[in-house]
Amino acid sequence: MRLSFRLLLLIAALFTSVTFAAPPLPTGLSLPASSKPTLPEGLFKAPSLPSGIDSAEPKKNGQNNQSPFKSDPSFNLSGFLDFRSGTRTQHDPNESQPSLNEARLQLSLQKEIASSLINLTGDFLADTISSQHAIDLDNGQGWIDLREANMVLSPFTFVDVKLGRQVLTWGTGDLIFINDLFPKDWQAFFIGRDLEYLKAPSDAVKVSFFSNVTNLDLVYTPRFDADRGITGEKLSYYNPALNSLVGDQHIVNAKKPHADEISIRLYKNIATSEVALYAYHGFWKNPVGFNPLNNTNRYPLMRSIGASIRTPLGHGIGNIEIGYYDSYEQGARNNPFTPNSEARLLMGYEQELVKNLSIGVQYYAEWMQDYRDYKTSMAQIGATEKRDEIRHVITNRLRLLTHQQNITWSLFTFYSPSDADAYIRPNINYQYDDHWSLEAGGHFFMAQEKSTFFGQFKKNNNIYASVRYGF
Repeated sequence: MRLSFRLLLLIAALFTSVTFAAPPLPTGLSLPASSKPTLPEGLFKAPSLPSGIDSAEPKKNGQNNQSPFKSDPSFNLSGFLDFRSGTRTQHDPNESQPSLNEARLQLSLQKEIASSLINLTGDFLADTISSQHAIDLDNGQGWIDLREANMVLSPFTFVDVKLGRQVLTWGTGDLIFINDLFPKDWQAFFIGRDLEYLKAPSDAVKVSFFSNVTNLDLVYTPRFDADRGITGEKLSYYNPALNSLVGDQHIVNAKKPHADEISIRLYKNIATSEVALYAYHGFWKNPVGFNPLNNTNRYPLMRSIGASIRTPLGHGIGNIEIGYYDSYEQGARNNPFTPNSEARLLMGYEQELVKNLSIGVQYYAEWMQDYRDYKTSMAQIGATEKRDEIRHVITNRLRLLTHQQNITWSLFTFYSPSDADAYIRPNINYQYDDHWSLEAGGHFFMAQEKSTFFGQFKKNNNIYASVRYGF
């Protein structure tokens, strides 16, 4: 079954690609039924119409500044030096008081060679809090993190090929993902690193076909790229087996499958709307499965299909995105240690209320399938905490630009009426000049229960500040 599904995806992609003969067009949060908490399947800013990707936060790294290598237009070197520090606002017996203390140098190189483009981006990191100093490029640990190492080719006028390590994203949500199943770094997101580090890199091959009929993105990842999740190293989390909050004494160390992934997006602009279909074949991106024989977490099999539309609506932009996660391992719906399948829905709207003040609201829902079987299986193992059949989340973003748009004030709020918990994320960024910027922010979790998604992080409330020089 797994093989036939993969073949079906590839056949669909190849069948679609035969219609491409025109010049290229512009490119442009669930606690599943498991013994460990999982993280939201999303967070990042939606693309703007008609196509493309737009970050949810203003750019601060100075990468748009002119390269010092003016004499060679085919060679561009840019980057930044970033100092960032943070502390918890309350005592957490499971973690150290500092939440963040690091210096980061990023160097980004672009080089044109004939009709190809070479991209190389690496981060050199001095982290005084982390206990992991050996280099692990898969998990982003150690003194160096390789963000990009790829080559872009255009073998035909209607085909682009990107080979190597790259940061991938698609979908319509603002800090909520459904069909974007590329790896995320949740630890970076919750401790106050720059928002760009929410997206972890993938080692993949991306092939893009363009035509006047439709456009197709096909991403093949030879080896499964998991999320960089909450392991207990810097952030405490809820452990249902112990019914308590735990931290660096209970590190989650799940073995990743040695298998591949396939992601497909078929998209098209229809008038002023962008519509897209998605498919994925691989695994749950967090180790939401559990093996009771050896007490280890694991990544269960998962495949998905979905769709989205993003379109002008009134004086703003609206979007709808849906997805179905098929947890298709045999007996999954009756197994308390394997997540059930889920249907997911996202509806959003964004508008500029007055000049330099914008608001964005979203409604997000996760609907667990075969809920009666889930409750029965959880009762069989004596579980005291159970998920609701439908989990609801409402988000709100306020964004204000002042002082000639050099200061950005941002407040993003997540609230779940079903879980009775919330997450508040304030941020202020001051762009002093073309090179220097200052930033401050915080992460605050509120909940009645420690077992809910945001409730498990309530000991991780923190504030942070940074200074950056971009070049």
